[in-house]
Amino acid sequence: MSTVVVLLSAFVLSIIALAVFIWTQRVGMFEKSAKAAEVIFAPGEIGTPEDPAAHAEQTLHHAELVLRARADASSAPLVFFFLCCAFAWLLVASGAGLVASIKLHEPDWLTSQAWLTFGRIRTIHLNAVAYGWAPMAGLGIALFAIPRLLKTELVGAPYAFLGAALWNAALIAGLGAIAVGLSDGMEWLEIPWQVDGLFVIAGALVGVPLVLTLLNRKVDHLYVSVWYMGCALFWFPVLFLVGNAPDLHKGVEQAATNWWYGHNALGLFYTPLALGSVYYFLPKVIGRPVQSYNLSLLGFWGLAFFYGQVGGHHLVGGPVPGWLITLSIVQSMMMIIPVLAFAVNQYQTLKGRTAMLWSSPTLRFIGFGGLMYVVSSIEGSLEALRSVNQVTHFTHFTVGHAHLGLYGFVSMVFFGAIYFVVPRVSGREWPSKGLIAAHFWLAAAGITIYFVSLSVGGWLQGKAMLDESRPFIDSVTLTGPYLKARTLGGSLMALGHVFFILNFAKLLLGRSAGRSEPTLLKTI
Repeated sequence: MSTVVVLLSAFVLSIIALAVFIWTQRVGMFEKSAKAAEVIFAPGEIGTPEDPAAHAEQTLHHAELVLRARADASSAPLVFFFLCCAFAWLLVASGAGLVASIKLHEPDWLTSQAWLTFGRIRTIHLNAVAYGWAPMAGLGIALFAIPRLLKTELVGAPYAFLGAALWNAALIAGLGAIAVGLSDGMEWLEIPWQVDGLFVIAGALVGVPLVLTLLNRKVDHLYVSVWYMGCALFWFPVLFLVGNAPDLHKGVEQAATNWWYGHNALGLFYTPLALGSVYYFLPKVIGRPVQSYNLSLLGFWGLAFFYGQVGGHHLVGGPVPGWLITLSIVQSMMMIIPVLAFAVNQYQTLKGRTAMLWSSPTLRFIGFGGLMYVVSSIEGSLEALRSVNQVTHFTHFTVGHAHLGLYGFVSMVFFGAIYFVVPRVSGREWPSKGLIAAHFWLAAAGITIYFVSLSVGGWLQGKAMLDESRPFIDSVTLTGPYLKARTLGGSLMALGHVFFILNFAKLLLGRSAGRSEPTLLKTI
């Protein structure tokens, strides 16, 4: 049987399976009282917002609240360690990214040191985000949420502690190798393969508590967030092993595998962690179950069925089989189904509770992140079309799109979740609502400026490159103002991160001692 037949058969089978799933769930797709969506609440808790507060549960008289308190206590030291690492890597990534952005329009700046050249500092930025900030934050949030969702204490925390230590050691070694010029030379896969083995071992150790805690769970039904977070931890090792295996892929096959890995790292690791966070923290903050539990399942299975091959659209026009590109474009367009399912569900769940977006730090960040998930995903589907791709490919437009997904969506959701988690694991409230507000507005304004400037500049750049009557240098010089706007947006985001970390440092220093009420942005 040919490769074409195998892949097309798998795609057709996924369509049929999804259709069967939708048919089985057709009754009650928009049902308001789905019991499965209520499992994250204790009896009588629905209608009571659980905003980020270390002492929000004044009385733990119900058995489920006692279990929740024990679950939080069991995961607190581990989660706190992960989040501390996330803060450190966020600072490193912000500094490296800002330097790289400035060098795009000031290429002679900081050229005396080899590790500060654009090729290296930009790669350091990417890897500090991809393997530092994002996984440390996402895994820390998952290790906090999963014991709560399973209503049991976290089992096997020492394995994850060791895994986190090895992971950070591997990342330090990998960034050091990149800084001195040692790299595997593929985007998202730059860290030398000799270091990758440490990541594999570390990731396996971090996954052990998930398996042990699942086996020890006190619930029969697995809430949708467990599906998202659990599958992210199982999908990523497969992606990482296949993408980094030395001498396994060569030539065109290597390029195809490179973008298969790069896109799936976002879609099958960071995205499920972020969506799982939205489906847990949003209902908890507003005190209302998700509007349609069946739509949340549709979103999960749609992601699982369709996302696996979307990375191929980055190879439009390349020396790869046409059917592979077409399959990727079709699956990219099919991703609109789970994205719209999420959008409808989020809107219906928030309906009547939008005033809380102004008061709750968690809800404000998560709400913005959820909106950016819809925007970036639909844009990504359209960008896969050949007519659009021929303009945007090899331009700054793609960079803006990537940042909208990984920052506007994933990072903003993680920020919101961290504002909920930290008071729970530290026993202290956030000291300054002013710093929280500044963080949000700087981050939101920064990514907006960043995305809009690169989208406009990248589109004009692509049109200039396609115009055979214009010299290539025109496509370079016209991007100058837009690259400076990119630096402005990046500077705002970096400043927001400084305020974020400063607020965390003040919390550690006990500046909120004695406060038991949640640090809300506005009283409603």
